[in-house]
Amino acid sequence: MDRINFRNTFLIFALGTLLAFLPAAVSSGEEQGEASIYEEPDLSYEEYGYESDYEDMYGGEDEDDLYEDESYDEESEETEEVTEVRPAAPVREPAPSAASVQVETNLTEGWPVGPDIDSGSAILLETETGTMLYAKDPYAPLDPGSTVKIMTVLLALENSRMDDQVTMTETGIYGVTDGGLNISAQLDETFTMEQCLYAIMLASANEISIQVAEHLGGTVDNFVRMMNTRAEELGCVNTNFTNPTGLEDPSQISCAHDMALIMQAATKNESFLSIAKTPIYTIPATNMSEGDRVLSNSFSMLSSNSGDYYEGCLGGKQGFTETAGTTLVCAAKKDEMTLICAVLQGKADTSYQDAVYLLDYGFEDFRLDDISKQDFDIISGGTVILPYDGDFDDLTYESVTQGENVVRTYLFHESIPVGTAIAQITKVEENLDVALGEQYLEEAKAFSENKSKLPYYLIGAAGLAVLIILIRMLMKTLAGKSDTL
Repeated sequence: MDRINFRNTFLIFALGTLLAFLPAAVSSGEEQGEASIYEEPDLSYEEYGYESDYEDMYGGEDEDDLYEDESYDEESEETEEVTEVRPAAPVREPAPSAASVQVETNLTEGWPVGPDIDSGSAILLETETGTMLYAKDPYAPLDPGSTVKIMTVLLALENSRMDDQVTMTETGIYGVTDGGLNISAQLDETFTMEQCLYAIMLASANEISIQVAEHLGGTVDNFVRMMNTRAEELGCVNTNFTNPTGLEDPSQISCAHDMALIMQAATKNESFLSIAKTPIYTIPATNMSEGDRVLSNSFSMLSSNSGDYYEGCLGGKQGFTETAGTTLVCAAKKDEMTLICAVLQGKADTSYQDAVYLLDYGFEDFRLDDISKQDFDIISGGTVILPYDGDFDDLTYESVTQGENVVRTYLFHESIPVGTAIAQITKVEENLDVALGEQYLEEAKAFSENKSKLPYYLIGAAGLAVLIILIRMLMKTLAGKSDTL
C-alpha cells in the first residue's frame, strides 16, 4: 500500500513538472527561431564618439549610409547643449533695384538676399573662410582698370626691400603715351621703393608703376609674366595681365572673383595695409627735384570728409576707363570679420555706393562661428560663416583624407562652402570597427532566422509522448488500486 502511494505521488509530481515545462520549451523554441542566439552587446553611441542626433546637426543622411561612404567622419563627442541668445539682426535699408544680371547667391535657400547693385559684376568675399557671400556674375572677363595696380604693389612688396633705389629710365618716363595720372617724375630721378609704392597706391602714378615693373622684372614684359604667374598661384581663373598700370588694352582682362583673391592676398601683407590706408604721404626732395611731393590718398572710402567714407575700410583702389567703366576693389574690417569687395563694370560714380551696400550686407547679415565647439576631433580650423540667424543644423560637410587626418569642407544647405577644418581620423576608424561589429550582429540574427525550427518541435513532441506514457501509467495504477479495494 505504501509502495502504491509512493508511486502515485511520484507520477503526479512528474506529470505536474512536465506540464509546467512543456509550454516553456515550445515557447522558447519559437522565440529562438525569431531572434539571434547571440546576446547583443550594449553599444551606446555616446561611448564610441557618436551622437544620436547626427542627422539633426549635419542633416540628410541615414546612419547606415554614413558607414558606406569611405569619406565619412564621425560626429563629435557629446557636448553640453548651450542655448545661445543673440540680439536681433540689424535692419538694413535695401539698395535701389536696377535691371541687372542675376545674383547667384540669392538662389540658395536660407541665404540672405543680397542687394541689387548697378555694377555688372561683383563679389563679396570673407577672408578667413574664403566664402563668397555675394556673387553677381563674378567670373565675367572684364577690363579691371586701375585695380591692376594692387597686383603691381603686392609683387613689389614680395620681391624687393623698401629702401631699394629705383631710378627713372626712358621706359618709365615715355612708357605712358596717353598721359594718365602721374607724379611728374623726371628722367634719372631716384626714389626709394617705399616712395614708389605710396605713389602707386595713393596717387595712382602710372610712370612709377612702369618703372617699378622694369626695376623688378628687368623688362616690363617679364614683370607682366610675373604678375600672371602670381595670379595663377592665388587661384585666379580668368585673368590675363598685359601691363602694370591698368591702362586700356583689349587683351587685358580679369574678373571680380580674381581681383578679390588678389586683394585678399594683399591684405595679409602688413606693409600693403599700412600703405593702402595712409591718408597723406610726403616724398621729400630728390636728386632731381627741390620741393616735397605731398600725395593724398585718392580712395575716398578712407576719408571721413567724403560722402563715400566707410568706417572700417582698410583701403582699396578705384579706377575708370571708357572700356572698363568704373571699377573698385577694397577691404574692410569690423570686429573679427574682414571682407573683400570687388565691383567691375560700374556706372559713372556708383561703384562706391555699390561697395557700401555690399559691405553693409556682409557685416549685418552674417556672423562667424566656431564649429569646433561641437566637434572635439577638429585639430585646426573650424571657423565657419553663417547667416546671422543660421545655425550648425544648416551645415553638411564633405571630407577628403590626407594622411592620418581628414579635411572637411562645410556646406550651407549642401551648396555654398562656408569653412574648412582638419580633423583627426583615428576615431573615425574606431567607430567604423564598432559599426562593423553591429553589422556582424545583424548578420547573425538573419542567419538564426533562416534556420529550421524543427529541433524545437521535436523536443515538444518528445515531451508530449512522455506525458502520454505517464498518464497511462497513472491510470493503470489507479485502476489496480480500485481492483484491490
